[in-house]
Order: sequence, then structure tokens, then C-alpha cells
Amino acid sequence: MNYTLALDQSTSATKAMLFDENATLIARISVDHKQYYPQPGWVEHDPEEILRNTYKSVELLLAKSPIAPADITSVAITNQRETVVVWDKRTGKPVYNAVVWQCNRGTKICEDLKAQGYESLVTEKTGLIINPYFSASGVKWILDNVKGAAEAAREGHLLLGTMDSWLIWNLTSGKVHATDYTNASRTLLFNIHTLNWDSELLDLFTIPTSMTPQALPCDGQYGTTSMNGLLPEIPIAGVLGDSHGALAGQMCFESGMGKATYGTGSSIMVNIGEKALPAPRGLVTSVGFAAKGKVYYAFEGNIHCTGATIKWMQDELQLIQSAAETEALATSVKGTDGVYFVPAFAGLGAPWWDNDAKALICGMNRGTTKAHIVRAALESIAYQVKDLMALIEESGVELRELRVDGGPVKNKFLMQFQSDILQAKINRSPIEEASALGAVLMNGFAMKRLVELNDAAKLRTNNDYIVPEMPENQVKALYGEWKKAVQRTLMK
Repeated sequence: MNYTLALDQSTSATKAMLFDENATLIARISVDHKQYYPQPGWVEHDPEEILRNTYKSVELLLAKSPIAPADITSVAITNQRETVVVWDKRTGKPVYNAVVWQCNRGTKICEDLKAQGYESLVTEKTGLIINPYFSASGVKWILDNVKGAAEAAREGHLLLGTMDSWLIWNLTSGKVHATDYTNASRTLLFNIHTLNWDSELLDLFTIPTSMTPQALPCDGQYGTTSMNGLLPEIPIAGVLGDSHGALAGQMCFESGMGKATYGTGSSIMVNIGEKALPAPRGLVTSVGFAAKGKVYYAFEGNIHCTGATIKWMQDELQLIQSAAETEALATSVKGTDGVYFVPAFAGLGAPWWDNDAKALICGMNRGTTKAHIVRAALESIAYQVKDLMALIEESGVELRELRVDGGPVKNKFLMQFQSDILQAKINRSPIEEASALGAVLMNGFAMKRLVELNDAAKLRTNNDYIVPEMPENQVKALYGEWKKAVQRTLMK
């Protein structure tokens, strides 16, 4: 049997996984990387550490797995989106740390462009809003603030890329500078209608065209690699951003099929078909995935802090030892006793898009315990998903089914509360690594193991449905109080 190596370069770690020809996960290794916070609201990663961890994760995976390196025939990649690297192609070294999608350093750049009236132009071309969440302002900040960077860029020496591009360039020893349509569609520099880098947008952010990678479909081939000598030279095939990977991995191949991915942040995405429709205010339109010669678009909303909230309670407050404790704590009390937790640690994403919003825990009294706070933190995840799903349904897109994935879906309390607050049936994914699976399916098309989307859809055999149990009037009351708590955090 031939095996596919899947790399999932996420916000907190780099994972290496092996999938067999039936897209079954065989083995997995994860290596964490450091988070840097040079100023309040700024978030960075070290791209060279991430590259080292990529090789390390593969080395550990090979040591753990009985699969021979010769049986691994291709590499698929999925990655944290929007996080952007600028590097010098002469040295291969980044000129600065990667600017992470959570980072707000580009706020002034974005506010200035909005004040100059460019938002409608940018939204029309990209499907996005002008916001530091997306990559362009991070690139501009680097060029404007790193000594010599702007000049080196003008002279054609610098390259930019999201994490997939940085990995591909290194894995191919600098031979291939490429990205896929999904990652490109999250930069504020890519026209989702023409599927090209847009010169007008690049000029807005004073970014030379020479810095941009070649944009390819998700099921394309992206050169070859030996993974730093760990494997025989094999193709890199199948690349897409992690949220898009989850959309494909959840087999949401038809219009109206949606998914919610619970990670550091969370992404809600619904397939809207082959036309890039304008998104309702508060949401964005992105390339969902591109395969078999077609491009499928999606409405999306992004939440900055979901799993990150649990991590904060563990690392900073030390309320819990691990995320696994949260379910028992949450169910040890009947409710939050009026406590609401709005985790605006990096501002609020969709549908509020307020970078200045501050995190808030409200409604506490002398009887409030850590169980109430932990429960309120879990509930905040479900409330934020509800905020986005309400907008998607109001836009006229009929949601056929919401499929959920990510580590937190193992939390039975959270999933039941999510179903209750949505007042909808949700379908829990049988595989935690849906993003990697999506990349493996794109790899299957590229390597001709799969012929049609239907072939991929048949690989999903398990459905795990959760149905609402909470009365509608109770849901209305709880959600009404959540919206009041959110209003307290908003600065706009």
C-alpha cells in the first residue's frame, strides 16, 4: 500500500500524519512551537523554528510508525491561514518573525485605508474586509519597519507567503514559490473572481508583485521533496488552508453543506457553490476549495479565541490542568449562575470585527466558582458559533447540515450546548484531523487515486448526530444575555 504524509502546520503546533490509500489516519505526531507576544495585541512565530519542527515531526513519525519511508509516495499540506512570512530568497532567511493571524499590529494601516474609502473596492475584489486578521497589513508593516526591507523588496530580493508557501519553498530547496487559491484568497491581495494577484491591491499596500507566490488549485502539484533527506524524492501534491481543508475533509462538496472547526480560533464555513456571492455584513466570501477544474466558494466567519480561551485558563490562570477537565467542571454546576465570558483577547472577529474589544467575564457574585467560569468559557465557544450561523442563515443560504470537527468536539457538554443554542442537529466528524484529511483528498485528486468529488464523499462512512434538548425559550433567554455581554466589550 502507498501512504500519504500529511503536514498540518497550525497556530500552536506542527503535525505530521500518515494516511493510507483509503484516507484512514494511521499515525500522528505533534510538535509545539513558541508563541511570541512582543507587545499587547501583537503575535509572532519563528518561521525557522516551524521549519525545524516540520522535519522533527516527520522524523518522529517515521520512528513511531512501522511504515517504510519508501512506501510514502507523496506529501499533502494544510496550514494556519493568514499568518505571513517575508524572507530573502538570496539567504533563505526571514527578514522578521512571521506575523500571526491573531496579530493586531496592522490596525492603523487598515484604518487608514478604510478612512480613504477603499473598503468597498477591496471587498468587491477579495470578498474580505480590510482587517489586520488578513495577511496584507502584516507584510506592509514588515516592509515599512524592518530596516532595508522595502528597498530589498523593490529590488526583487524578497518573497512573501503564508505558511504553506514558506514550507514549500524550503521543502523544494528554493525551487518552488507557490501557494494555493484558498490561502491566496485570505491575504487581501488576491482577486477571487480572476484568481490572480491584483496589482491595484498590491499597490494599496505598497507590496511589489515580485514578492508573490504562484497561485495554483488545491489539487495541483507543487514540486518534489525528500523532507531534508528523510524520504525518497516525492511530489508535494494537495495544498489548502486549514479551514478549507476541514470543509473538504468533512466532504462538504455541495452548496448548503457547512462545517465548524474548533481550534485555537474557530472557522464556520458554508459551501455556496461555483459563484462568489457577496457575503452578508460581518461575514466574508473566500475560495472554499478548487479541485477537478472547478472553484467552489464559501461564506465564512472567523472567531479569534475558542480553544485559545481554554489554553488561557490552563496556562495563565491555572484554573485547570488540561482541557480534558473542562467537561466534568462544566457539568458539576447546573448553569453559569449568570456568568458570561467574552474572550476578546485579540479583539473580536466576525461578525463584530472590533480589534479594540477587550475580554470580559461578567455576572459574577460571591458564590461564583471556577466551575462557573469554566462553564461560561465553554459556552462562549457555542455562542460565538451561533453569532455566525445566524448571519449565514439570514443571508438566504439554506444550511443543509453542519458538520463539526477539531479537538473540542470530544467534549460532550460543549457539543450538546452547541446543538441546543443553534436549535439544530449537528454532525460530529469521525476524524479529529479533518483539515489534514481534506489535504489528503486533494492529494488523491492530484495523484489520480480519486477521480471525482463523489469518490471522496464515499469515504465518509460514519455520522454522529447530536440533537437539541433545551427548550427554545430557555435558549432565547441565554442567548439574549450573551449579546448584552458582547455589547459591553465593544469599543465601536
